[in-house]
Amino acid sequence: MIPRHQTFLFVVLVLASLVMGVVLWQLRDRAHQRLVNGPDSTPTQAPQVAPAEQAALLVANDSDGSLLTQNHSLPLPVDPGSRARAVLGKLLDIYAAQGSTHPVPGGAASVLQVFLLPVPPVASPAAPPQKPGFAASVSTVPAAASSSDTPSTQPEPTNPEIAVINLAGSFVASHPSGLETETLTVLSLCGTLHANLPRVTQVRFLVDGQPRATLAGHADLTRTYLVDEAAPVEAARP
Repeated sequence: MIPRHQTFLFVVLVLASLVMGVVLWQLRDRAHQRLVNGPDSTPTQAPQVAPAEQAALLVANDSDGSLLTQNHSLPLPVDPGSRARAVLGKLLDIYAAQGSTHPVPGGAASVLQVFLLPVPPVASPAAPPQKPGFAASVSTVPAAASSSDTPSTQPEPTNPEIAVINLAGSFVASHPSGLETETLTVLSLCGTLHANLPRVTQVRFLVDGQPRATLAGHADLTRTYLVDEAAPVEAARP
């Protein structure tokens, strides 16, 4: 005769086995149903893409030391800082491309950040004297000036800003050395910013978030560039 406690234990084990079998069957049925239905086809929100706009880029030309305006259609974000980084990145992509008129390696990744800050309500500092030989290599006629003595009718920005461009150390380390080529790079960055964000009237530079004396031994990165004075006009074409 089977003892009562063994009979009770046997019944419990049978019931537990039945319950586990039912649970496993339900799990198997749900897994099979998911395979039949396939992946979730519920539409997801499409990523936001910035609309394409016309951007004016002041592209340097080493052959005659000029800056020539090129218009490009770019997806430009609404945020001014991101917008500034986008146009400067496109400019540096042009310089890094094969056959560039101003070959400088690095591309868009060379611009780490662009910070836009309000200009303090004090008199703007005067631009330091230009280094000897600068005028001979790059024209420094103000962009707002015309060939005549007629004053410019372009309104002054109501809320002027200073742009702080943070460049990558790798870009600076690989930049060709020379007064003209370094100056063209700096002026093209300043002029491109001002052309697309007219409120930017001053530009400063950092390298990996830190001040640096020069770009590659010549162009001064410790000064504040006044874009209206620094940006040259385009060279006259024959």
